[in-house]
Amino acid sequence: MRLVIAQMKHETNTYSPVPTPLARFAHGSDTPPEGDAAVRAYRGTGSALGAFIELAESAGADIVVPIAASAWPSGPVEDRAFDHIAQRICDAVAQGCDGVLLDLHGAMVTQSHEDGEGELLRRIRAVAPQVPIAAAMDMHTNLYDAFAQKVQVIAGYQTYPHVDMLETGQRAGRALLAQLQGRARPTMAWGRQPMLPHVMRQGSDDSPNRELQARCKEMEAQGALCATVFVGFPNADIEYAGLSAVVVTDNDPALARRFADELLEMAWSQRAKFVYEVTPLADSIAQARAIAAAKPPGSGPVVLLDHSDNCASGGTMDTMTVLGAILDAGLEDVAAFAVFDPQAVQQMIAAGVGNRVTLSLGGKLDMPAIGLKGEPRAVSGTVRLICDGQYKNYGPMARGELNDMGPTAVLDTGNVRIVVISNHVEPHDLAAFTAVGIAPQRQRFVMLKSRIHWRAGLSSLAHAVVECAGTGVCTSDYATLAFKNVRRPIYPVDAM
Repeated sequence: MRLVIAQMKHETNTYSPVPTPLARFAHGSDTPPEGDAAVRAYRGTGSALGAFIELAESAGADIVVPIAASAWPSGPVEDRAFDHIAQRICDAVAQGCDGVLLDLHGAMVTQSHEDGEGELLRRIRAVAPQVPIAAAMDMHTNLYDAFAQKVQVIAGYQTYPHVDMLETGQRAGRALLAQLQGRARPTMAWGRQPMLPHVMRQGSDDSPNRELQARCKEMEAQGALCATVFVGFPNADIEYAGLSAVVVTDNDPALARRFADELLEMAWSQRAKFVYEVTPLADSIAQARAIAAAKPPGSGPVVLLDHSDNCASGGTMDTMTVLGAILDAGLEDVAAFAVFDPQAVQQMIAAGVGNRVTLSLGGKLDMPAIGLKGEPRAVSGTVRLICDGQYKNYGPMARGELNDMGPTAVLDTGNVRIVVISNHVEPHDLAAFTAVGIAPQRQRFVMLKSRIHWRAGLSSLAHAVVECAGTGVCTSDYATLAFKNVRRPIYPVDAM
């Protein structure tokens, strides 16, 4: 048995000004890893790709890994990058195989294609019309029929933060192997609801997504091979952004349809609970100060979430609105992760550790799609640390995977230690802090440019959490997003 195993992952924020060339998928190299290098990079990691490799090797299959390409969310993927990745995968499939296992995101938009994954499948089917294909997908998939019609198995993450990437790969991979070994005949049903759940209300620890994902697991215990609710990624102005459901059964299309419809109706009935209400930033800062004043010593930090500007949703990670409010309020004993500003990092490297600098920090990127210009802020402080910015995640999310912040420096203003990075990385893992010599559990406050993922590796450290509405292309204020291509009417943009 010969299996082609590949990864092509990108969540596209169509409002983001951050470019997405091939180098963004490469993590410190010129191009993404291929062949043996890809296997070495992902074997034993908590990823769907790692699960595929383990399953295939356990089954005694010959495996080909033409490419492992994953990039932090940003703007539309450049056509040259997409063509490079897709061509590697198609060339491997064209050489002949018994099955294909794909570690995808599900919300990729390219310069030319609204549905990047659907275009990849169109190209694969052009060279291999009948080969069985299974895909492990992110919970934020925006599902298109052109994709779903061309695969035999779809399994999506059932947790947000995504701590079940490995398990999702196992669910998808086992279903396909069962088909190849004659033990199952996957049949699939899917559908959508006209709703755009706010990301800040999508956490699987929170209602209503908690109940939806629990029901998916029940369905798998009741006979489904895979059951998935995709909450969708709303910061994408494409036709089918939003919530969908997919169920795979063993040769039982009626059960697949019944289960999928149940999940869709369950989601629609709870649609109001997916709406996030934004709190004014000044109120959030005041709340954080009051909580910190009352908390017992050693009880962990008050976490301030700069949720409008996180790179795991395509943010520039350089808006200074929330950090500026923290500085203006005079909050003390703060660690801030992180500001994307390669220019400022180079200035700190030139100054050297222990020396004082004044920086025009952040605000380098304009956001014309939402009518904002970058606003740098003058910040003075002492350079406390310079490092190469590389670390491997402790987990549970993306355990063992390499992250590369690029050249990184820490600026200490006296009250706030600001991590400044050269490559986008979201703080969802404790290793992001240990890499720069900060123990977040000992801080009074920790500011994170994150929405939900921070919970994976850091929530256990927090005394309390305060959500801070800053500025950026990850905004939860749909009134600032010009939806021109999303199907209408759609809730809650339209009254339904």
